[in-house]
Amino acid sequence: MAFSVASSSSSTISATNYSLSSELKALQIGSLRLLGRPAAVSLSQRRCSVKPVNAESKRNDSIVPLAAAIAESEVAEKIEVEDYEQLAKVLENSSPLEIMDKALEKFGNDIAIAFSGAEDVALIEYAKLTGRPFRVFSLDTGRLNPETYKFFDTVENHYGIHIEYMFPDAVEVQALVRSKGLFSFYEDGHQECCRVRKVRPLRRALKGLRAWITGQRKDQSPGTRSEIPVVQVDPVFEGMDGGVGSLIKWNPMANVEGQNAWNFLRAMNVPVNSLHSQGYVSIGCEPCTRPVLPGQHEREGRWWWEDAKAKECGLHKGNLKHDDLAQLNGNGNGATYSNGAAGVADIFNSQNLVNLSSSGITNLLRLENRKEPWIVVLYAPWCQFCQGMENSYLELADKLAGSGVKVGKFRADGDQKEFAKQELQLGSFPTILFFPKHSSRPIKYPSEKRDVESLMRFVNALR
Repeated sequence: MAFSVASSSSSTISATNYSLSSELKALQIGSLRLLGRPAAVSLSQRRCSVKPVNAESKRNDSIVPLAAAIAESEVAEKIEVEDYEQLAKVLENSSPLEIMDKALEKFGNDIAIAFSGAEDVALIEYAKLTGRPFRVFSLDTGRLNPETYKFFDTVENHYGIHIEYMFPDAVEVQALVRSKGLFSFYEDGHQECCRVRKVRPLRRALKGLRAWITGQRKDQSPGTRSEIPVVQVDPVFEGMDGGVGSLIKWNPMANVEGQNAWNFLRAMNVPVNSLHSQGYVSIGCEPCTRPVLPGQHEREGRWWWEDAKAKECGLHKGNLKHDDLAQLNGNGNGATYSNGAAGVADIFNSQNLVNLSSSGITNLLRLENRKEPWIVVLYAPWCQFCQGMENSYLELADKLAGSGVKVGKFRADGDQKEFAKQELQLGSFPTILFFPKHSSRPIKYPSEKRDVESLMRFVNALR
């Protein structure tokens, strides 16, 4: 994500036309200069600055990049503390355009759009349509795909803006790579690398703002984003005034479904990352992102080697429930969950599907000469990727009914997870096993294509 000052106006106002009030000082955030506020002002006494936002040409190397417009004098006025829970209810059924307009109107130059180089380019299009000045920032982790960097340049040219990039601390990156190598996250989880390359640069960026705008949608990650409001007090990061409640987070597209988001992009002829045409849906760093396959959820292309419960890099850590947060703070591999976890409803329920108990799966595993072959899914009901393949697996059970192949399920989280890892080849959820008639060892389904046709080909090749 990076920061940019952009305006629908073509005129450029020189920042030299303005002078600072003697009681204020310029606050340097990364390469971004923003106006600081007196530290003694509490949240309830927060004062707002009326600062015109300059339109800025695409690039001018003679001008310090990211220099924000400065007000001639701050017009300090006492404002009431906003009830953002109530505002979220008021805006719940509003369009993304209306929500974006409200956010830009309310915070002016103290708010910026977080742009990741994926489909959240829709946010920039909505901001442009409001006719208001807006800023865009992005985090350059140093490990993005070449296509993403090209896309950044395309977006800047298309909208006539300058994206404000934030970079990780070079010393921290050097220490991480020297001590653990370039790909340590495949072994001990992605959180440490994300913390260095994304979370800390984001924290620095947000300390220069009072609000930020994200492209989060409820349907992106059922496990972590299903309850996000359209606007909220950020539960994790702090803004320029410091302290709890000093930063507001806007999610204008919270209630938009993925297909409708893409319909909007196509209708407006908005430029998109070329990786999308290669099967990428959710796009992050190159080593941690891959295309999704048939039957997979869009977030399954991220950190695919880890469990599904908490697939967040830390930028939206406030979405996680307490038990999810425990996993996020760990290494993401091998966390266990109670079988009674969070009252999550069970999945894969069908009269054509056998629910195997611990003793049942053990007996099946020990049989050397089975009367019938079995296909069994090792799952966790909270896993959105298991949820994503539920329909295709149930259809598979219907197709195989009466065929001589038994279809089963075994819940392998919680207390059963270690057993499943040691005895049943569990790597991540879901894992699919085929138990042949005349073999003691089950065969693990090698593909991540979970559509019914792919599963049927697997079964037919072995039965």
